[in-house]
Amino acid sequence: MSKLKFNEIDLTEEMQRSVSEMGFEEMSPIQEKAIPVVLSGKDIIGQAQTGTGKTAAFGIPILEMVDSKDRSVQALVLCPTRELCIQVAEEMKKLGKFKRGIEVIPVYGGQPIDRQIRALKKGVQIIVGTPGRLIDHIRRKTVKVDNVKFMVLDEADEMFDMGFRDDIALVMDKLHEDRQTIFFSATMPKDIINFASKYQKNPEIIKVTHKELIIPQIEQFYYEVKEHMKTEILSRAIDIYNPKLSIVFCNTKRKVDALNEELSARGYLVDGLHGDLKQNQRDTVMNKFRRGSIDILVATDVAARGLDVDDIDLVINYDIPQDEEYYVHRIGRTARAGREGVAISFVTNRDNNKLRNIQRYANIKIKRKDVPTLKDMEETYTTTMLDKIKEGIEDEDLNKYKKTIDGLIEEGLTSVDIASVLLKFYMGSDKSNKHQELDMVDFGKKSQGSSSKSQSQSHSSRKSGDMKRIHIGIGNRKGVRPRHILAAITQTAGVDKGAIGKIDVYDKFSFVEVDKNEARKVIDSLNNEEIKGTRVRVEIANPRRK
Repeated sequence: MSKLKFNEIDLTEEMQRSVSEMGFEEMSPIQEKAIPVVLSGKDIIGQAQTGTGKTAAFGIPILEMVDSKDRSVQALVLCPTRELCIQVAEEMKKLGKFKRGIEVIPVYGGQPIDRQIRALKKGVQIIVGTPGRLIDHIRRKTVKVDNVKFMVLDEADEMFDMGFRDDIALVMDKLHEDRQTIFFSATMPKDIINFASKYQKNPEIIKVTHKELIIPQIEQFYYEVKEHMKTEILSRAIDIYNPKLSIVFCNTKRKVDALNEELSARGYLVDGLHGDLKQNQRDTVMNKFRRGSIDILVATDVAARGLDVDDIDLVINYDIPQDEEYYVHRIGRTARAGREGVAISFVTNRDNNKLRNIQRYANIKIKRKDVPTLKDMEETYTTTMLDKIKEGIEDEDLNKYKKTIDGLIEEGLTSVDIASVLLKFYMGSDKSNKHQELDMVDFGKKSQGSSSKSQSQSHSSRKSGDMKRIHIGIGNRKGVRPRHILAAITQTAGVDKGAIGKIDVYDKFSFVEVDKNEARKVIDSLNNEEIKGTRVRVEIANPRRK
C-alpha cells in the first residue's frame, strides 16, 4: 500500500489493506503527528477539530496494538454525543475490517440496553461510548474494565461543557494506572490541562496549527447587518445560493428555537437542533436532514458537534461564535469529502472585535460583501431560468415546437421577436408568469367572465407608476399559486381585484403589484397572516432595475 505516506511508520498488512480500501492518499497533519506517538506507548494531548482525521489518528495505532485473541475490553473511547459515538465506532470498524477477531461496538443512551448487553456478552475489545451509558454498563458489570490498556477522550472540551467531567473521572478512576491515556480536544482550556495532569504521565502535546485547519475549498465572507435584519438577510442569502443542505449556527438554544419558528413561517423546510432536545428528537431531526426532508438545520455548537453530512454546501454564522476556535469547527461542516462550500458570517457593530480575533487566530482574511437585495434575488431567478432554457435547448426534442415557430416566421415575424415575447412570458415580465397563466384559467372557470375580464383590463389600463410592488415570503415550494395570493389579498385585506396587478410566484417567495393607494393596507393586513397554512412576511419590494 504505497499511496498512504506513513513515512517510517510500519503497519501490519491487514491495516495497510484497510487504509488503502478507505481511499486515504496521505496522512492528515494530526495523523502524521499523533500515530507514531501513540504507537510508542506515550500519553498524548492532541488539539484538533472534528473533520481533521483524528479518529484514525488514535484508531489506527489502537487497532494495531489490541490483542485479537483476548476477548476482554482493552480500549475505551468516550464521546460527548450519540452521533459522534456512532461515527467513531463505524470508522474504527472500517479501519479494523481485515483484522480478524477484533470487535468494536458503540454504547450510548437512547438505544435499548438489553441489545447492547447481548452484544457485549459475545466479547468485544473496543467500546466507543457516551459517558452516562458506559457508567451504566460498568455498574451493571456488563462492561469490565480490568484489562483496559487504552483510554481515549474524544472532544474532551465538549464533554466538559456538557457536564460530563465527574462521569469521566468516575470511569478513569476505575482503570489501571499503567493504561495509555489519549485526550483529543478542539480547545485546550485550563480545566482540560488540569484534569489531564491527574490521569496522564508526561503527555506529549500535539497541536495542529490553525493554518492547517482551514479548508481551502471554502469561500468565506461576511455581511455587515443590523440585529433586527438578520432573519431577512438570511432568507435572501438562502434564496440566492439555493443550497442543497445548509446549517445556520446560533449561540443559544433560545435563538435556535426562535429562528426555526421564523424560517418555518417564511416557508422554508427547516428544523432546530440543540442540547435541550431529547435523544429521540435529535435523531428525528438528523434523519430528516440527511434524507433532505428539511434542507436547513439551525443548530448550536454543542448540538452540531460530531455532525457528519457530506452534502452541506452552505454554512451561515447567524451569530458570531464566542470562541474563535468554534468558527473553524463551524465552517468545517461544509466542503466535506473534497467538495466546495460557502461560509457566510453575519457581523453586527458589536461583533467587529470578534471578527478581527477570528482572522488573527486562524491566519485568514474574511472578505466583506454587500448585503443581498431583493433585486439580487430577482437576478438570480433570471439567471436560473436562462440556464434552464439553455439546458432545454441541449437536451429536449424541440421539433414539434419548431414547426409552430416556422409558421409564425412565414407570417412575417422574426425569430428574435418571437423568442423575446416568449421569454417575456416565461420570465414573468408580462401580465403573469407561466404559473399564473395556468392558475388564472382555473380562477376564470370558478369566477364570472366579467370579473376575469375586469382584472385583465385593470392590468392594461394602469401605468407602472400607479402600482407598488410587494414581496411576500412564500412561494411554489409551499404549494402556493397566484390564485392563493389573490384570494388572500382580496379576502384578508378587503382590496378589490381591480387594484391588483400581476403576481409572480417563485420558488420561495412571490411578488405582487398593488395599487399604490392600497399597498400599505395590503402589507399591514397580510403581514404575519397565513397563506395555505404558513405565516408570511410581507414588505415593499425594491424597485425593478432598469
